[in-house]
Amino acid sequence: MNTNAISSMPVPYYARKSLHSHQPSPQLALVQRSFSPCFHPLTLSPSLRASVSATNVSTPSNEGVVSVVDFEEFVEKDWSFLDVDNLNTPEERYEKIGKIISAGKVGENSRVLVSIGAEDFLDRLVDTSPCDLLLVVHDSLFALALIKEKYDQVKCWQGELIYVPEKWTPFDVVFLYFLPGVPFELNQVFEALSARCSHGARIVISHPQGRAEAEKQRQEHSDVVSDLPDKTTLEQAGAGHSFEIVEFVDETGFYLAVLKYTK
Repeated sequence: MNTNAISSMPVPYYARKSLHSHQPSPQLALVQRSFSPCFHPLTLSPSLRASVSATNVSTPSNEGVVSVVDFEEFVEKDWSFLDVDNLNTPEERYEKIGKIISAGKVGENSRVLVSIGAEDFLDRLVDTSPCDLLLVVHDSLFALALIKEKYDQVKCWQGELIYVPEKWTPFDVVFLYFLPGVPFELNQVFEALSARCSHGARIVISHPQGRAEAEKQRQEHSDVVSDLPDKTTLEQAGAGHSFEIVEFVDETGFYLAVLKYTK
């Protein structure tokens, strides 16, 4: 994915049917006008912006410029399986998500980054951990649209984790809620984060259902591209970029690794 400059554009919310089915229509017209309060700006990655082209269309004078987004080459991934938990009871999942959030030690002045988070995780984070900035990074434009609809104060960026613009940095807490969905080597992830984290920043890698479930998800979903790292692998990859492990839990039904940036 291209790492050049990014831009912001107003993106209307699509029909609920399209959002939940994750099946984008071939073309979607985006009209630049004075939107009602329910519309919020999303920041798009360079690859998606490249497919947006201004089109001269005969429209009423009050319609403004009409642009067309061509989705023919844009594949929308379906991450809805992250919200499915057949292992934990609701109470158990609630407790585990609480442990994950607590591990980040989010404060009121923290700048927080979340990569590919489940809906209930993000809801809980917003409700329990007020912070200076909360940025959600996701490759799903539809998932981000739903987030902006619920939480206007949350910043959203569509794209890959290692290409997050530095304008929001430095980050004090990074939640890699679903690392197996990040299509990069662990070394690349730590290299990118080392350039975007403050001294003492905490990196929280987690899975509320544990390693075995993550491996099962990899077998069932093509967008899951790796397994959760064991402690030795994590230590070796993190050490090269000034990250050290301060907590590591790899139990049946729960995975949690916390690293601290020491540089």
